[in-house]
Order: sequence, then C-alpha cells, then structure tokens
Amino acid sequence: MTKTNAGRFFEDYVVGDVITHAVPRTISGGERAMYHALYPARGALYSSDEFARASGLPASPIDDLATFHTVFGKTVPDVSLNAVANLGYAEGRWLQPVYPGDTLTSQSEVIGVKQNSNGKSGVVWVRTTGRNQRSEAVLSYVRWVMVRKRGQADAPETVIPELAKTVAAADFVVPNGLTFKDYDFAQAGETHRLGDYAVGEVIDHVDGVTIEEAEHMLATRLWQNTAKVHFDASNRADGKRLIYGGHVISLARALSFNGLANAQMIVALNGGAHANPCFAGDTVRAWSEVLDVAETAAPGVGAIRLRLVATKGEAGVLRGDDGKYVPDVLLDLDYWALMPV
Repeated sequence: MTKTNAGRFFEDYVVGDVITHAVPRTISGGERAMYHALYPARGALYSSDEFARASGLPASPIDDLATFHTVFGKTVPDVSLNAVANLGYAEGRWLQPVYPGDTLTSQSEVIGVKQNSNGKSGVVWVRTTGRNQRSEAVLSYVRWVMVRKRGQADAPETVIPELAKTVAAADFVVPNGLTFKDYDFAQAGETHRLGDYAVGEVIDHVDGVTIEEAEHMLATRLWQNTAKVHFDASNRADGKRLIYGGHVISLARALSFNGLANAQMIVALNGGAHANPCFAGDTVRAWSEVLDVAETAAPGVGAIRLRLVATKGEAGVLRGDDGKYVPDVLLDLDYWALMPV
C-alpha cells in the first residue's frame, strides 16, 4: 500500500468537492523579514508599527501578498502538484489583516472543470479561502490551473464558472479602524494622493531586478509551494525550473513603489494572467495603468484600480497586433488598492 502522495490529476477533480489543505502555519515576524529580504518591499504600512497605529491599526500587518502566498502555498499539493501552468485569478478579496501570531489554514472548493482538446490535460477552477485561528476568513480568491491527466479516462462534463470581471467597490472590506486622515506622506515616501492619478495614466516604475535561481528557490520553499515545475529541472523538456508566478507578482508589486508608494493595501484582485514563463536570469521591470478610482467609507481612504504589468521589455507595451501578449510580458494583474484621498 503506497503511503506517498503523487498529487491529484485532472480526472480526480469533481465539481463540488471541498478540499481541506494540510499544515496550518503560524505567522511570525520572520515571514515579514524574509518577504522584505526577497523583494524590494517598502510600503510604510507593512514596515512600521508606528505608521500602522497612526493609521488606526493595532500594529503593522503582514504584507497582503505574503498572506496570499501562505494561503496559496498550502493548496499546491492538492490542486497544482501536477500542474502544467497556473492560468489566472478572479474574485480575490482580502477580508481582514493578518498579524504576527495568527495561524493560517486553507480550504478549496472545486467549482469548474474542462478537459483540453488534446485529451492529455484539463483546466480546473477552485475557490480558495484562507482562515485564521478563529476560523475567520482573511482571504478568498478563485484561480484556474491546467493539470495533467493520469491516463485516458473519459472527459468529465464541462463546467465553467461564471466569474465577475471586477470586484465592486461596495464589496471591499476595509480593515476596522483604518484612517488616512492624518497620513504622513513624508514617511510614506511620496506626496501623490488619489486625486493626483488620472484614469488611463501609465506609470513606468523605472527600476529592474534580475531574478536569481537561489532567491526563487528560497521564496518557493518559504511559501511551502511544492509544484514540480518550480523545483525539478527534469520536469520540463528544456531542463529549466519555472519561476513561481507569485514571485513575479510580489516583485512587480514591490517595484511599483516607485510611483505608487501610497497604494498601501491590496483589497481586491479582479483578474490576472501569467502571460509568459519566467526563468532565472530574466530581468523584470514593471509598469502600471490606472483603470479606475473609487470611494470608501473609511476616513480619508479611497481606492485605486491598477493594471500591474511585469515585463522584460518596455513600459506600456502589452499586446501585439494579433491581440496576444507580447513575449516580454510575464504578468498582467488587475487589482484594487487603498490610497489616501
């Protein structure tokens, strides 16, 4: 009787199944320090307890994407261990801050399946919820992933979920007590507030970072992501290890500080695509496009909707004449962040 886990294959997923993911994780200041060591993250709210308290929070929360990676990583052995690629995201919402000392768990519901025409793989949609030690939801999102088939089993009935194109401003969860009425722009690093940004504006974040194999391995282990394509060089015909998409997300988000230092907290993820593979040695740059702005009920707090693009090429270049992503584009992410008005 085998005791090891070979991971699920496409034919193992049934719409309606709920998967409870293993290994709860208690978050400490170590995760924050490691996150800031891996990425050039400088958001004031996530760096300073005093800045956070001045903004109405009890202390500095863990970076929103560190929460995402922690919750996501737990799903990998059950959802994407045998993945070909992680394809996209939708309906993501950060439901409350995570602080050092909180213990996170993950659970996913299978909400869609569709076999690919080649009969060798299929797409699986799951809705994942991360909870703290009080069983309170801290994060919820949908993702879809291409997974290999084990054999030649008959294709299951196709179910493609209907997903919202954007998270409505009315559905944002602003942390209790958050206020930007007395926001310290000097400590935050820039003077730009919500009214300084125009819909359609493109911001070149200027800086670039060359990804190293070692830092990617460290990051992927930190989030307990066990997907074979990230660790096993024999898993791909080209002998390369694929850079974890979340690593590219965090790197691009950190680079966006230059021009968007006051986009402090991510509250929603509208959609996202890992447009092309990323490998060690690639130099990643980032640019953002302002898509929308919105009000919130919190004092002095507005929201800005941004397209964040990670690229090896030029700012502002996204798709070719054929409508497809140009080869240099690695990530196309659509999210809402809170910003002082």
